[in-house]
Amino acid sequence: METGLILVIISITVAAMAVVALFWIVRAKGADSDAVTMGEIMGLIKAMGEANTTGHEQLRRTLEERLEAASKRLGDGLNVHTEKTGEAMKQVHERLAVIDSAQQNMKDLSNQVVGLQDILSNKQARGAFGEVQLENLVTDALPKDVYDFQETLSNGKRPDCILKLPNPPGSIVIDSKFPLESYRALQSATDDDGRKIAGRSFTADVKKHIVAIAEKYIIPGETAESALMFLPSEAVYAEIHANFQNVIEESQRRRVYIVSPSTMMAMLNTVRAVLKDVNMREQADVIQAEVGKLLKDVRLLDERAEKLERNFGTIGKT
Repeated sequence: METGLILVIISITVAAMAVVALFWIVRAKGADSDAVTMGEIMGLIKAMGEANTTGHEQLRRTLEERLEAASKRLGDGLNVHTEKTGEAMKQVHERLAVIDSAQQNMKDLSNQVVGLQDILSNKQARGAFGEVQLENLVTDALPKDVYDFQETLSNGKRPDCILKLPNPPGSIVIDSKFPLESYRALQSATDDDGRKIAGRSFTADVKKHIVAIAEKYIIPGETAESALMFLPSEAVYAEIHANFQNVIEESQRRRVYIVSPSTMMAMLNTVRAVLKDVNMREQADVIQAEVGKLLKDVRLLDERAEKLERNFGTIGKT
């Protein structure tokens, strides 16, 4: 449609140019119209027609070439665009798959967090959580023959764990405690008065656990003179040591030392080093005893060799 319109415009332009040219020829030859012959006019019109036809043909070929080139460029561009669009859609699908996987992981994590909250909201389940964490730490750090779980003491009490160490210090009792309610109340307090009230409640809860461990699990002649209170939360442990010095002083006075998972692991590594040193001393004693026996045998051998030498001398004289 655009090509036909261009051709029409060009034809009209050429015709107008022919009319203008004819006008100027007539004017050049004078105002007398008879001076212009019909042959000249027909020749001029014929020349104009041929020129117009030649221009039309050239214009048509030019337009066809340009349209073909434009069509080719458009087709190539559409192909490239289609390929890029396909690649982009593929990447979009891959990203969507990654997003779906991340959403599923977030959903699973949310369910796990909800499950952990349900566990920690129940006192018995929370106690079991602390005991399991303590058991994992102990079993990972120490050999099986130096600890026991839920062993009954002479007073009928059953601590979460007892480390059977040589004297001194003797068997060390470890009991897990988790004062979570009072700690949450302390963290959720919004003003100074509320924090003071929650702090007093938190202090009372922790001190109650310290006193209970000291009375139940420190038995003269059976256990060590001190015991350990295991807090399965680093945050609670840090809060006590940062803001409740009176609780720390009470634990030291009662010889009930508070440990967290990280400090518990350090303590267990120290215990392992102590046990290794004890074993080395025991082996050294065994080696010393065997060396003493060997020296005794060497002396006996020396005495028998002297007797044998005397006997050989007597036989030689005889």
